[in-house]
Parts: sequence; C-alpha cells; structure tokens
Amino acid sequence: MPLLTILIVLIVAGVLLWLVNSYIPMDGKIKSILNVVVVLVVIVWLLKVFGVFNYLKDFTI
Repeated sequence: MPLLTILIVLIVAGVLLWLVNSYIPMDGKIKSILNVVVVLVVIVWLLKVFGVFNYLKDFTI
C-alpha cells in the first residue's frame, strides 16, 4: 500500500473523529470510549498494513 494512501486514511480518520467530538453532543464517557475504539482500530489496521500483525500472529512462546 502506498505511503500516500496510508497518510490520507490517517488524516481522514483524524478529521472524522475531530468532527464527531466537536459537533455531535455526547456524554464525555461515550466520547472517550469512541476515541479509544477508533485509535485501537487504526493501530490494528496499521499493524496489518506494515505486516507486523501477521508476524505477531505466527509468534509462538
């Protein structure tokens, strides 16, 4: 996946999260849960894109 595509996806996800946090009235607890979920999804997606997730899946102890 090209680096430009990754940057665009990160920027779009950040802007959407900022819009939701700024303009949709919600309880603070719900906003923080939403923020954590979005950040975790983005982190897992990045790990899959860079192939780290596949390496961790095959890791045995």
